[in-house]
Amino acid sequence: MIDPELKYCTKCNDEYRAEIVKCACCGIPLLSGAELLESRKRQTGQLNKRLGALTAADELVSVHQGSSSELKPFENLLQRENIGAMIVDKSKGCGKGCCGTTLDLMVRKEDASDAYHLVQASLDKTRALDDHDMSGCDAVVDMDAGEATCPACGFTFQTSTTTCPDCGLCFG
Repeated sequence: MIDPELKYCTKCNDEYRAEIVKCACCGIPLLSGAELLESRKRQTGQLNKRLGALTAADELVSVHQGSSSELKPFENLLQRENIGAMIVDKSKGCGKGCCGTTLDLMVRKEDASDAYHLVQASLDKTRALDDHDMSGCDAVVDMDAGEATCPACGFTFQTSTTTCPDCGLCFG
C-alpha cells in the first residue's frame, strides 16, 4: 500500500518519512507517494494502450536473438507488459536443432522500442550492470604516466604498480 504522505525510492522500493529527500541505499531522489501513484497510473495507462496478443495481420520485428531457453523469460516479461511477443525460427538450418539454430524474439513494430528497452534493462539487471558505472570502460591505461584510472572500477592509482590496488585488475 502506497501512502501519499510518505516518500519512496523508485529503484529499491524502500519507504521513507516525508522529510527525507534521498534514498540511503541508492542515493537517488525520492518520490512522494502521490507522485509514485501518479507514475504507476500512467504506466497502467500505457499497458492498457498496448494491443496485447499478436495477430496474423501484425508487422513483426525482431528485438533479440538467442536460444529458446534464453528468449522464453523475455517473452514472458513482454507479455506481462501487455506486449505481444513470440519466438520464431527464421534460420534456414536443417530443422533438427543440430545446426546451432538462433531464434528471434518478435514483437509488433509499434511495440519494438518499448520491448527492446525492457529486454535490455532485464539483461543489464541479470548481468549486474544496471547500477555499475560504465564511464571508464573505454579507458586506456598508460603505464608510462604517473597516474592512471582503472577501467574496471574507476580507482585512480600510481602506475608504479601494475595492479589496481582497489579491484586487483592486472596491467602488466
